[in-house]
Amino acid sequence: MKVNEKITSLRKLMKEKNLDAYIIPTSDPHQSEYVPDYWKGREWISGFTGSAGTVVVTMKESGLWTDGRYFIQAEKELKSSEIKLYKMGQDKVPSINKYLEDQLESSSCVGFDGKLFSYDQVKNMKKTFKKKNIKINSSYDLIGELWGERPQLPNEKIFTHDVKYSGKSVKEKLEVVRKKMKEKNADFYVLSSLDDIAWLFNIRGRDIPCNPIAISYTLVSTNNATLFIDDTKLTSSVKEYLCKNGVEIKEYSDIKTVMEKLDWKSNIYLDSSKTSVWLHDSIPSTCEKIYGKDIVMNLKAIKNDIEIENFKKCQIRDGVAMVKFLCWLDKNIGKEKITELSVSEKLEEFRRLGENYIEPSFETISGYKDHGAIVHYSASEDSQYILKNEGMLLLDSGGQYLDGTTDITRTIVLGKVTEEEKRDFTLVLKGNISLSKAKFLYGTTGSRLDILARLPLWEQGLDFKHGTGHGVGYLLGVHEGPQRISYAHNDIKLEPGMLITNEPGLYKENKHGIRTENILLVTEDKKTEFGKFMKFEVTTFCPIDLNGVSVELLTEEEKRWLNEYHKDVYEKLSVYLNEEEKEWLKISTREV
Repeated sequence: MKVNEKITSLRKLMKEKNLDAYIIPTSDPHQSEYVPDYWKGREWISGFTGSAGTVVVTMKESGLWTDGRYFIQAEKELKSSEIKLYKMGQDKVPSINKYLEDQLESSSCVGFDGKLFSYDQVKNMKKTFKKKNIKINSSYDLIGELWGERPQLPNEKIFTHDVKYSGKSVKEKLEVVRKKMKEKNADFYVLSSLDDIAWLFNIRGRDIPCNPIAISYTLVSTNNATLFIDDTKLTSSVKEYLCKNGVEIKEYSDIKTVMEKLDWKSNIYLDSSKTSVWLHDSIPSTCEKIYGKDIVMNLKAIKNDIEIENFKKCQIRDGVAMVKFLCWLDKNIGKEKITELSVSEKLEEFRRLGENYIEPSFETISGYKDHGAIVHYSASEDSQYILKNEGMLLLDSGGQYLDGTTDITRTIVLGKVTEEEKRDFTLVLKGNISLSKAKFLYGTTGSRLDILARLPLWEQGLDFKHGTGHGVGYLLGVHEGPQRISYAHNDIKLEPGMLITNEPGLYKENKHGIRTENILLVTEDKKTEFGKFMKFEVTTFCPIDLNGVSVELLTEEEKRWLNEYHKDVYEKLSVYLNEEEKEWLKISTREV
């Protein structure tokens, strides 16, 4: 069926169920950012392939809400359908809840699959809808009823993450979690988020491409920990490992039944932003629910000393792969056919040569020329460009290693570029340098530092419509909370041991896209009479293309930073390169 035909079929089902609107999010029962194919209902019904967005269908019209990373992509992919694009964050664009309040009559009913919405989302929905007495029905998976060839749930085997990489045993982690539970007077702690579960039990999976996690739930009590997971994913050695670490195993589908049978007077701790309304409502009403930020999320955000040591080694190997690739590209561009897809595959080849490599940490973004202006562009056989000795290639990529997760973006000059392109490249670089050099008082949040990366662009009337930085997991999600650097408000202070990206960009539709990204480690700087100060340590080592830099736009201090960074890049990576690659790197890290 085509998109409009699918929407027509959905409306027939809505009418049968007495629903006046139906919402299809980009989500799974664990509020994951990236979801298995089984839960890609929004993509199936709309044809929009971006990783974030929500479709709303009423009896009269339909719309897709997505953020600035996907405006250009969404406009192209929705062109042949009735679905209207709502650009989130733009003036006069209503939120989904406000839109439904305005569009629906009093006493209408909004439907959705309650497994795919958090308790907080539904709570906010009810608050908005109360004025018009709009009802909610979260019991229907209408997409499941329509999707005839829906993919199966993933069923990959899980593996253990050795303590030599993780730094702490399962028992040690459970001990800290239970201490936190005691502080919150909780008898039970419900855990739905997959990366938190993987971290807590030192296990990793392959259920979602590029995300080493396994579909599961967890319930921790003062003397027991239960992992709810499909038994076929567990080898005998993994079962033995979990058992030795005091972890009981139950079937994935048993979670609701177990929750419903909890002691009527128990205190249950949960993160209502991560727990589905379906699971939340299975808790007996007689239990006391304690709401708060996920305990494990906050623990895993601060990497321990062993994780940091391993991660730095991992970053060196990733940098070596990047340099080998960049050298190859420079030597071969214009001599053989290289496309947006083949260049991604070649980079993957170099990463596979490195020790402890598993898979990419996300689908590589390879955007040449105007494709680079599509922030989360995904090349296909039909859309890909052939690379030439001109213009710029934006390449955003990363790897999953046993000892870390990497994320790096380089904008590569392939030949002749315009003065405008060089100016834009340099402005983005100035923003990256400014944030890298930041010194800040302990207690500062990422939202307070965001302006440092944007100011060089703002001074020229320019901006980028995405966050400046996100937390990074450790053989887990490449996007990890709770820390981030963004103009959107957040109250998470930057702690020593946190990893966070620094990735300002600039995107001009039908022209070019530029982004420069490194991963930063939050560290202590010094104490003074005014308090404890913090700074960033750059952990990504790969040359920034000097052919894109207008040196006259850099201050002396910025030149000094760039030269010192490139000196470090050469010293740390050159020992792992052959003579040709070493010579290429020497030229690429020359002083400006």
